[in-house]
Amino acid sequence: MDADVLIAGGGPVGLYLAAALLQEGVKVKVLEQRTSRNRHTRAIGIHPPALEALAGIQVASGLVQEGVRIRTGMAVSGGRTVGTMAFDAVSNHYPFVLALPQFRTEELLEDRVRALDPGALIRGASVTGARDDGDKVTITVRSSPGATIPSSHGSSATAALLVAADGARSLLRGALGVPVDRKAYPDHYLMGDFDDDSGYGDKAVLFLEPEGIVESFPLPGRVRRWVVRLDRPAQPEASPRELAELVHGRTGFLPDSATNSMLSAFSVRAVTARRMVTGRTVLLGDAAHEISPIGGQGMNLGWLDAAELVPVMCAALAGESTGTRVREFEKSRRRAAAASRRQAEINMMLGRPLPRPLLRVRTAAIGAAAAVPRVNQWAARRFTMQQMAH
Repeated sequence: MDADVLIAGGGPVGLYLAAALLQEGVKVKVLEQRTSRNRHTRAIGIHPPALEALAGIQVASGLVQEGVRIRTGMAVSGGRTVGTMAFDAVSNHYPFVLALPQFRTEELLEDRVRALDPGALIRGASVTGARDDGDKVTITVRSSPGATIPSSHGSSATAALLVAADGARSLLRGALGVPVDRKAYPDHYLMGDFDDDSGYGDKAVLFLEPEGIVESFPLPGRVRRWVVRLDRPAQPEASPRELAELVHGRTGFLPDSATNSMLSAFSVRAVTARRMVTGRTVLLGDAAHEISPIGGQGMNLGWLDAAELVPVMCAALAGESTGTRVREFEKSRRRAAAASRRQAEINMMLGRPLPRPLLRVRTAAIGAAAAVPRVNQWAARRFTMQQMAH
């Protein structure tokens, strides 16, 4: 065989799984269709349970060293702070949410994979199909010029196990014929990164305003992300200046559009695969369950999927009977994904526009809840995904 485990997708989830398996002595090949890394910041939040998992592959310390440690979240409405949430009690080791651009997270993960096996990651290779022969899996691969596929056949590879970590638009999930459930939401967002002159430092801020929520998060290098909820999808020609003016109109802060380093728009949907395990293939991360980016749970959920999968895979490769453990893994991770989806729905609901009288009621309720220590701590644990950990 070409590997014990083949992983389709070299994003953060696939790279984490590869490093964790390589540390256990498993022979791994990661096939990534991109020939170069996407330099957009994209997913920026790393929660404490994920940091615990990342510490297990010796990556967490490097991430923490470079990222911004968000120890406090604030809710603001009409220029007034209505509540705060501290993360100091959510974890003994990581009492914060870490903010770091996804491309840098991926770089550190790739460095770890290459330190364990310089040839484990293969770029320019798309997994387009798979055949399960009972005792092995054979994949078909479409390669870009210059890619070296780990097989004498050039367009295929074999392994004992296969993992689809190829994202929300997973080619492999479709090729396997795994059905999905889809749900669209009436929530649309425009977001961008600007130089930070807000004065909020390392705090995350939610502006609860009549026109809809504005979210604001710090990034390394004195950069701040601003996320604005819209009633309809952003136009393709949306500009940094348009986003800055939306932020200004709702919050009073005017980001300098000339300093914009990333601009992106998205509409929210949820896509859930009806099964995560198909024979010798496992779906992980967004390939298994795409949820709203609001709350920053998706990447973290994928890491926690992978952390729970590693011992099951190692047992299977050692020849142990793992039927019960596989079923327990799938049940556990589907339950975690459902909880994450519900949390994302709550996050979005709290950010939707309201007439001022109703907004005042909602804001007062949030402030009252934040003032009760036990409720505050419970909310902080949910926001930082402590309930998602195994």
